[in-house]
Amino acid sequence: MELYAKKSRWKLSLFWVAMIILAISTLYTNHIATELAEGERNKADIWARTIDYINDGENLDEDLTIPYAAIEDMKIPVIMVTETGKIGDSANFPEGADLEAELKSLKNSGIPPIEGTGYARFIYYKHTRTLTLLTYFPLLQLLFFAVFAGIGYLLFSSARRSEQNQVWVGMAKETAHQLGTPISGIIGWIDHLRVLKPDEEEVQEVLDELGNDVERLNLIADRFSKIGSEPKLTPVNIYQELDECRNYMQRRASRKTVFDFPSPDQIMNVNINPPLFAWVVENLLRNALDAMGGKGKISARVTEEDKFVNIEISDTGKGIPSNKFKTVFEPGFTTKKRGWGLGLSLAKRIIESYHSGRIFVKKSGIDEGTTFVIKLPKG
Repeated sequence: MELYAKKSRWKLSLFWVAMIILAISTLYTNHIATELAEGERNKADIWARTIDYINDGENLDEDLTIPYAAIEDMKIPVIMVTETGKIGDSANFPEGADLEAELKSLKNSGIPPIEGTGYARFIYYKHTRTLTLLTYFPLLQLLFFAVFAGIGYLLFSSARRSEQNQVWVGMAKETAHQLGTPISGIIGWIDHLRVLKPDEEEVQEVLDELGNDVERLNLIADRFSKIGSEPKLTPVNIYQELDECRNYMQRRASRKTVFDFPSPDQIMNVNINPPLFAWVVENLLRNALDAMGGKGKISARVTEEDKFVNIEISDTGKGIPSNKFKTVFEPGFTTKKRGWGLGLSLAKRIIESYHSGRIFVKKSGIDEGTTFVIKLPKG
């Protein structure tokens, strides 16, 4: 739990750092765009006053080199309107442009006109292409950031999953290998003790129980050895498989725990690998027992849905918060003081990667119990 909480905090911290950087960049861009917009407005005003100055009959004898240079340097699309509402002059529109339509567009653009005098009573203009692009730059920046973050997240997640898979497979196969030697030794000692004490009934009973435990260890080793390999799926009666899991866990549960499972006499075949599937169910039952604290009810129900079989396993334990429904399947997530938080993660891998099914939390709530669903293709 603590490990996953730290990882979540790191992700959240990185997200907010990225948002702060993006916000600073956006504010700076908007500041530059505002200054450019003011500059363009001033240029439009200067252009209009220059045209008005040139057209003033009293200034015809003066040197107009500088005013004409100011006009030629003007790059902003501008339309001047007289007091009567007629177009007096324009600049920087394509040749043959419909100035009436352009004027209507400028009036609807939301940019307030500059009020002048005489020939240039109202000066309408629109921003240059550079300023327009700069205005949309924050949106493009946000889009590029989102695409970059998305691709980066996918690549990082893929690499992390691949690394996790390699670690898990190596750990599982090494565990199976390490279990093999002591299991073989224990089997040898059990056979030796049977020969030494053939007439002592109590000794033979203890050896029988030891034999059962060794069989269980062999099953565990077999499960670990199958991780990373393509398991063989066979048609199995799901009711009988669930009952075997119930029988095993019930012998190890408190007497105050009630198991409500369907009858094993019913028949519904599903393609599964029995050792691995039993591992998943036992994991769910063990978690349910821990959540109930030794007292409560564990139920199982099997339903059909098109081409799938749904196995629901419910308990009356302390429940899971709704915002943790997906988190519980993450490696390292656990609410227990002891444990590595790998059980449900392995269960998800077994069901989804090896059985082409799904496993998820159907419903849960604090002190309302939890229901897990395993969805498998029909056999």
